[in-house]
Parts: sequence; C-alpha cells; structure tokens
Amino acid sequence: MKIANNLLVAVDYKLFVKNDDGSMELMEETTIDQPLKFFFGLGTMLQKFEDNLAGLAAGDTFDFMIPCADAYGEYDQASVIDLPRKIFEIDGKIDEKGVYPGAIVPLVDSEGQRINAEVVEVKADAVTVDLNHPLSGEDLYFKGTVLDVHEPTEEDLRTMSGGCG
Repeated sequence: MKIANNLLVAVDYKLFVKNDDGSMELMEETTIDQPLKFFFGLGTMLQKFEDNLAGLAAGDTFDFMIPCADAYGEYDQASVIDLPRKIFEIDGKIDEKGVYPGAIVPLVDSEGQRINAEVVEVKADAVTVDLNHPLSGEDLYFKGTVLDVHEPTEEDLRTMSGGCG
C-alpha cells in the first residue's frame, strides 16, 4: 500500500541540520520500536514532509531536505521579547527550577493558544523569552525508512487519539 490521505503511516527517521562549518548535527531520531506514527494528509505534519513521503510504501527509504522557508521559517529577532518578571513569579519569587536560561516555559497568547518559549535571560524586572520555533532558520534534512502504511483500525484510532472516544 502506498502512502496516501487518511492512511496511518509509521516511519523511522533521523533529522539533521547543517552547522556553520557544514557538518551535519543530529537533532532528532526515532527508532524502529518507537517510530513516528501519524495520519497522512490531516495537516499534523509539515506539508513538505508529507509531500516527500507521498506515494512511498513500507520498506521504501527517503532522503530529502526541507528549506527553512517551508519548515519553521526564518529566525525572527523580533520574536525575542521581554515579559514582565511578575508573570513568572509565585508568591513574589521566580521558580529557579522552572525559569532559567534554556528552560522551555508554556505561555498563552491573547487568543488562548498555548505557545512554548525558551527563556533567554532572567533580569531584575523582566524575563527575556524566545518565541521562535527551535528549528526556525534551519533547513531540515531527513533520512529514513517507511515502516508501515495501512488503513487505520479501530485500535489505531483509539491509540492515536489517546484513548478518547
């Protein structure tokens, strides 16, 4: 069976980005025991990722690059902002175990959407956070194998929906 809309797809892959010196850095990796599983064509994956997998079958290998413009976009310096320190305080204190440079903190935008931000700096009156996706500004290099393609079963639907009805 070839990958097409509404089929359950399982892939084992490695994701690389290119360093300034041209070497490749492994950013993410699945395993055969814990592959990436997703419903193809539902918009849960990057469009160009799906475009490159369309028509492949179990056992096929892939090796492709997605330019940053088609992935998470260019790095936007304007998305590095200072937020009032008080929004990170509990009883007037910053939780140093949860808010420190490099920590990922959950935020909510004005529309109620959850966004993750990386703490850049904790200052006396503000916390500088980076709202860019961690892979923004990066071309993404994928190498992998299609492990399985099939019509989802009732069990797949239960498992993939987290057990919800």
